[in-house]
Amino acid sequence: MAASLKNQKPALQYPLDVSESTKSSDVAPEFALALRSILDSNVRNELEVKEIDAPANLARHAVAFSCDVRPDSVHEKIDLGTGRLVLLWDDEPQESWGSRFRVIAFAKSPLETEIGADEFSAGLAWSWLVTALDANQASYNSEAGTTTRVISTGFGALANQAPHAELELRASWSPLDTNIAAHMHAWQSLICMMSGLPLQNEDVGRLNV
Repeated sequence: MAASLKNQKPALQYPLDVSESTKSSDVAPEFALALRSILDSNVRNELEVKEIDAPANLARHAVAFSCDVRPDSVHEKIDLGTGRLVLLWDDEPQESWGSRFRVIAFAKSPLETEIGADEFSAGLAWSWLVTALDANQASYNSEAGTTTRVISTGFGALANQAPHAELELRASWSPLDTNIAAHMHAWQSLICMMSGLPLQNEDVGRLNV
């Protein structure tokens, strides 16, 4: 069952009116608390976050979000990052979860070609994720993931294009409580760090239900 929420502000298209969803007998109280935490979370002003369709049949409850660095949020040209996050909840979770919650996250950002060619750059995104989770005091376990470096070189009609590098992270971990806001903040921090922005920024917006 995907959570259904309404929009509140243009740059942050969270579903807002969760009163009916959270009161419904079909929604687990623990997942309802997690939704409340998400709605009360901060959103960095460099980012645009919006709800997207959650994948079906992965768990009893699911909610999903996309995140993109806003090109007008910085004064200098930077590589722009993007990401997706899915929160799952199930009363009969997979044994590997170690929790009724599971976060599935994706983040991608262009890289300078010289950095992308460095074999050690693959570990950057994972270290940034761990740093972001710890900095936001997210409680979690059973973390897993992969990082991928992609270097593209044009040929033929595309031979004039400069080489292009990207860094991708696909990760999952299990929140240990309903404070999902900490995990949302960490995900935002990860995308910002991959885009050359600082780990944290006090210039944020806030949702109030």
